[in-house]
Amino acid sequence: MTDSIFRTALGEERFARLHPMLQRRFGVSLEAGYACIGRGTMDLIRRGPWWTVPFLLVGRLRHILVADTGVRVPFTIENYPYRDPFGRETVTFVREYRVRRRPARFDATMVLDARRGVVVDYLGTHQHLAVDLDLDVDERGGLVLRSAEQRFYEGPLAFRFPLLFSGSAELHERWDEERSAFHISLVVRNRALGFLFGYEGWFECEFPAATDAPARLKPVRHERRL
Repeated sequence: MTDSIFRTALGEERFARLHPMLQRRFGVSLEAGYACIGRGTMDLIRRGPWWTVPFLLVGRLRHILVADTGVRVPFTIENYPYRDPFGRETVTFVREYRVRRRPARFDATMVLDARRGVVVDYLGTHQHLAVDLDLDVDERGGLVLRSAEQRFYEGPLAFRFPLLFSGSAELHERWDEERSAFHISLVVRNRALGFLFGYEGWFECEFPAATDAPARLKPVRHERRL
């Protein structure tokens, strides 16, 4: 198994505790030379009360949040390694959902902050929001991902983004032996508004050879600042 940004951030001991299928899925890297493309179904996509909808719609403009809801929703997730314009190894995390045949996207690109040993998740089409990720491994060998500090970047503007105006995410991903598929669940909450958005579903993966990402998955603008 070659190094990946997730292996480096978790460390050898914790990465080895991941289920082998999770190790393969989160082993995507330029050195490994492959991508991970998942296709499956969201059993449920839900959102908070009506007053959370404007918040979600604003996030949808830049593919940061999804405002739709549904059951048995087809989706894809595409993880490709590539080197960004600043020479950093980057992995795409682009999810697309088709609710009532209407596509919605949630874009993210991840890089490793080598100085801090932390994976930074750039959200949206323009990498305006940079989120530190707290990674762990649960007792079943699944990956647990929690969002931490968030920073907003636009031109010369840069500031720590108040969580009062953003969402905190907790994601769980594991391998289900009986179904031979990945299970994923996500909950996004706001400190003031409460529950904003969440989903739960299943998917299968293929691992094609790749050392670059298709242009359609890359952000419109890359942000140098971590």
